[in-house]
Amino acid sequence: MEHVNKEKVGDSIENWSFTYVNYWLFFIGIIFIIIGYVLMYTGGVNSFQSLTLSPMLLVLGYCVIIPVSIFYKN
Repeated sequence: MEHVNKEKVGDSIENWSFTYVNYWLFFIGIIFIIIGYVLMYTGGVNSFQSLTLSPMLLVLGYCVIIPVSIFYKN
C-alpha cells in the first residue's frame, strides 16, 4: 500500500470547503430549479411557459448555477 501524506490530504480537504457565497449560490440554483418545475406544472401542454421558459430555468439551475456554486473560490 502507498504511504499517504496526511498534511497533503488535510490541505486538499481544507481547500474544498464551502463558504458563505457558495451556499448562497447553491440556494439560488435550488430556487431556480423549483421555479422551473412549478412553471412546467402550472403551464399548459403547448404553452411558452411549459416548453420554453421552464426548461431554460431548469438548465440554468442545473448546468450553470449549481456547478458555479460548487467550483467557486474566493
